[in-house]
Amino acid sequence: MTLTTLALAASALAADHAEAPGAAADAAADIADFYAWADGGRLTTIITFAGLTPAGGAATYDADVLYTVHIDNDGDNVSDIDVLVRFGQNGAGEWGVQAEGLPGAAGPLSGAVNTTLEAEGYQLYAGLRDDPFFFDLAGYTDTLTTATLSFDSTRDSFAGTNVTALVLEGPVDGYLDGGTSLNVWATTARK
Repeated sequence: MTLTTLALAASALAADHAEAPGAAADAAADIADFYAWADGGRLTTIITFAGLTPAGGAATYDADVLYTVHIDNDGDNVSDIDVLVRFGQNGAGEWGVQAEGLPGAAGPLSGAVNTTLEAEGYQLYAGLRDDPFFFDLAGYTDTLTTATLSFDSTRDSFAGTNVTALVLEGPVDGYLDGGTSLNVWATTARK
């Protein structure tokens, strides 16, 4: 099986953590990174957003943002399956998360944030995590300035920062739907 991972945004074909002012002003809708892989018969996707949150900061949840994991299982680069994920609050102000459109599931998977939700072979987690992205900004700047490769593997510009993460895992066969490969990407949309 081939798994192709694409990170798409309206204005770029890559994810990053230091956006233009307009994107940075909407941290809940600004994808920092998208990860996807298949292993052991399971497909795992991770959308991170609200990057550069300081350690000790709060997770970012917004009921007006829709997160979508798009899956093309027939190679035409058009989504065949869309898993929709959104946040909401109950009457007590507690945040929850819901994923719908899971192949073969009888209904949405939903529950409180900061817990691993499980149903019908799927798992969903939403909450604050250490930013997994590694980048040496000083090395990058020095390389541009001097034209000499100056990266240092011990310097991580994202150390001590967090992101809010949506992690979804489920049986890869349901996503394949008889196909042999997947193209996977994520988008956000605001109401």
